[in-house]
Amino acid sequence: MKYYVVKYTGPFGFIKPWTAVRDTKTFSQQFLTPSIVEGIEKKLFPELLLDKGKISKIVRYKLCYVSVSVQQEQTQSRGWENKKQTKTMVRSKSILERGVMLEPVLLLAFSNEDDAQKAATQHICLCRNEDLLLPMGDAEPMEELDFDKEFGFELRFEENEKAFLVGFNRFDETKPMYGRLEITGKPVSGM
Repeated sequence: MKYYVVKYTGPFGFIKPWTAVRDTKTFSQQFLTPSIVEGIEKKLFPELLLDKGKISKIVRYKLCYVSVSVQQEQTQSRGWENKKQTKTMVRSKSILERGVMLEPVLLLAFSNEDDAQKAATQHICLCRNEDLLLPMGDAEPMEELDFDKEFGFELRFEENEKAFLVGFNRFDETKPMYGRLEITGKPVSGM
């Protein structure tokens, strides 16, 4: 099978683990879940917004990066606290530590050349909107066997004895998502 591959890169990226809602220290997960791939696809092809719970244009991906940098982020609670002595309302603050990928490289594979060329003209983000990845040129044709050899982490979306729970799909009634992780080459600092 022939793929049309678009290469994206940026200075940093963070993929929020589904268990990290309130963790004070968390590291970016090293793979994209089905809902993340679906979200990227819907950003690239907004005409698919009504097709919930379905990935129809991105057939595979590979993700690698140079290293992880632990960065601090200040947050505020949603609630307010009434300080009676000073007659003020304040919001509690805390510090979160996030392990962010440095120089991530994401390869997106499409089966249709027109879809790939359209994707190659747009930016994407992995999860946080400020972590932009930009396309690095036009889509390149690549045989499936050659794509298999590209360095990177890839979650193969399937449910079997080798798969594990990777989260709950926000696009598909929070159904559980499963996958099997494939690691090719040296995806950390192996670009």
